[in-house]
Amino acid sequence: VCFRMYTEDEARKIGVVGWVKNTSKGTVTGQVQGPEEKVNSMKSWLSNVGSPSSRIDRTNFSNEKTISKLEYSSFNIRY
Repeated sequence: VCFRMYTEDEARKIGVVGWVKNTSKGTVTGQVQGPEEKVNSMKSWLSNVGSPSSRIDRTNFSNEKTISKLEYSSFNIRY
């Protein structure tokens, strides 16, 4: 369903950094970093929109914390 590709595109449009990858369980995992309002926009997109062919059953955001410096310089797909 190209979820990772659409996620990468949306992250770059919103202006967040991090990564996304498929898991062996058929789900998607990743990390998003950026200003709180941009991260919240990305979380909303991941929870409610996704790729055109995706079916989002649920989302789980964990380990949320405030950081002083971004750990990534862009948003990428991991394999």
